[in-house]
Amino acid sequence: MVESTAQLPLDDITVVALEQAVAAPFATRQLADLGARVIKIERPGSGDFARGYDRTVNGLSSHFVWLNRSKQSLTLDVKHPLAAQVLHRLLIDADIFVQNLGPGATDRLGLDGATLIARNPALIVCNISGYGTSGPYRDKKAYDLLIQCETGLVSVTGGAGEPSKTGISTADIAAGMYAYSGILTALLQRQTRGGGTVLDISLFDALGEWMSFPAYYAAYGGTAPPRSGASHAAIAPYGPFCTGDGKTVNLGIQNEREWARFCKQVLEQPELSTDSRFTDNADRVTNRDALTTIINTVFSELTRDQIIARLNAAQIANASMNSMQDFWDHPQHTARNRWREVDSPVGPIKALKPPVIMPDFEPRMGAIPDLGEHTEAVLSDLGFDDGEITEFRSSGMI
Repeated sequence: MVESTAQLPLDDITVVALEQAVAAPFATRQLADLGARVIKIERPGSGDFARGYDRTVNGLSSHFVWLNRSKQSLTLDVKHPLAAQVLHRLLIDADIFVQNLGPGATDRLGLDGATLIARNPALIVCNISGYGTSGPYRDKKAYDLLIQCETGLVSVTGGAGEPSKTGISTADIAAGMYAYSGILTALLQRQTRGGGTVLDISLFDALGEWMSFPAYYAAYGGTAPPRSGASHAAIAPYGPFCTGDGKTVNLGIQNEREWARFCKQVLEQPELSTDSRFTDNADRVTNRDALTTIINTVFSELTRDQIIARLNAAQIANASMNSMQDFWDHPQHTARNRWREVDSPVGPIKALKPPVIMPDFEPRMGAIPDLGEHTEAVLSDLGFDDGEITEFRSSGMI
């Protein structure tokens, strides 16, 4: 395990997270990577329900392992009559409060942004919801699949015959990324202008931003981009092509210079570059089927390695169709020293370093917490004595 000796950018920042599932935990884990102390509040007995999604990582949930390293787990029944005093002490000196509970839940607990900032004017409150804090959908429950449907992502994803959700939690990840970047922006604003703020981030708005290309295409073009599987609705040739040895190569042509090289060096048919059916990208999209037939005919006589060699020589972007195990074992990870080990309740687990690489520090790669592992330590830090902690535990509050 590689430990950093340099100060991390957020070493002096404390985050209180009333979080579950993916969106908020993704944001706060990235804050923890940068050194922030993240106190994760979990329900006594069961915790964040993402703990129970599966048991594939040596008995732990793959989602929870991914999203919750380097955090402290505090079990607390936030509806308990005595919980308010714990929450008050947690938040009075905190820098950031992140929550993604159901609609209206934090308001009912007296944890709305206005109330919290009145008590702690420097606090940054980040509310992550399905549809935002206003509008007719404000109180509607939302999960990743449902947001993918509402934003139209499912309608443009999949093959021609069947719409499909994406294979990862795209809406949750989008919201988590905007929460993370929004919090960093708020910290910078607090440093330069002073004072806290309230961030309103929704899965609908976050994924809606990512849907801008098909939205513009449909609104101004009159029809939505057709579902095209792993191909591209507006670029050709682009996507997967079968090889003579039964494998798949993905490629993409981005401009006319590449198209000419592709015809000459890969297909070995330079005359195609001036064929009237394929003179520019719009023509190639219109005549996609004819072009695909030509490419498949050439590729059927070559192995994947031969095709990739030709593509590389012609400087055409390409990729193999990897499985998840292929990705896990990818030589690029090893070559760039991307793997680390993190501790967990079931022993060391491999983890990839965060994607932003900076020369001045090694990101924190701390342990994945057991449920309630840090409850007594956090409460002691807040000034509660052993007798009070015992009372809290006997009452079922922690």
